[in-house]
Amino acid sequence: MDSVRCQVSVLLLFVIWSQTADVGMGSPGWWYLAVGPQFSSLAAANAGGQGRRWPLVCSSIPGLVPRQIRYCRKFHEIMPFVADGTKLGIRECQHQFRGRRWNCTTVQGQVSIFGPVLDRASREAAFVHAITSAGVAYSVTKACAEGTSPDCGCDNRHKGPPGEGWKWGGCSEDVFFGTKFSRDFVDARIRGRRDGRSAMDRHNNEAGRQSIMKNLQLKCKCHGLSGSCEIKTCWWAQPDFRTVGNVLKDKYDSASEMAVERHREPSGMVDSLYPRYSFFKAPGKDDLIYFENSPNFCEPNNSTGSLGTKGRECNITSHGIDGCQLMCCGRGWNTRTEMRTEKCHCQFHWCCYVTCQECQKKHQVHTCK
Repeated sequence: MDSVRCQVSVLLLFVIWSQTADVGMGSPGWWYLAVGPQFSSLAAANAGGQGRRWPLVCSSIPGLVPRQIRYCRKFHEIMPFVADGTKLGIRECQHQFRGRRWNCTTVQGQVSIFGPVLDRASREAAFVHAITSAGVAYSVTKACAEGTSPDCGCDNRHKGPPGEGWKWGGCSEDVFFGTKFSRDFVDARIRGRRDGRSAMDRHNNEAGRQSIMKNLQLKCKCHGLSGSCEIKTCWWAQPDFRTVGNVLKDKYDSASEMAVERHREPSGMVDSLYPRYSFFKAPGKDDLIYFENSPNFCEPNNSTGSLGTKGRECNITSHGIDGCQLMCCGRGWNTRTEMRTEKCHCQFHWCCYVTCQECQKKHQVHTCK
């Protein structure tokens, strides 16, 4: 109990101190949940009778708008999974962009966590909004199916009759609750705003959630004597999050460039987005959109948030963006030899395990000048 009180106190001090940080227009403050104090440690506070502390905790989290604070207080059992989902999205972003000039690097000491790089309405901003929105929906949905919150559970609203030789069973993940929670919490900061950037962020947030909805998987389990499959029970499950990341990375590569048109309505000025090039197909709700070019990620630039590519490892044999010629932006690269420990001489033993030795091998490492 004392450790829980200590953790809560540390969180309060830390987030109150962090409120002095600035949050850019394109960088929602709730992303800070991914790198701030661990919400998972506070799950024990609910079970330990410390739930009364949550109103103070929620109101002290930097970057949250009033609607998000209310959601935090109402669904405090779910908030650790919002943090988990945010981290999941950022890790997937870093995986998908590991071989590109911008590699989804987070910046310590800033509530925006990405620095100013996403203040521009670029493809990169579109992807990060989509993948983090999807991460929240994914993590909350998974937590509900595992029975970790009294506010949600399994989805009993199956669509369509069962198929031949199988029936509905198990626990279908309630992706409808997860996506609605993500929509209500993540979009709260830009709800009602009528500027072009807010319209772009709303669209890309929803595209992230659609990447889950459109890739649900029907999973089944066989039942019968001696392992036969006389009958199967099936349920809906979310795809692996790597699949979500792959889908959104493809959407990033084919993102639609938009133009912003400001016009007057009875209630005031409104920005509308429309495709910049009429001969391209208009984007669907699962496509990513942007309306500003990406910054130059070759050289460090504090104003744009670019960290440059100096010192980045590159692939000498690749002709793609991860190759040394493109990654290093024509500046050249350095080569060094280092020893790495690898598993070798592996043997399979009946039954059933594998033993390996460890070997030292030389590797050439190429880094940008």
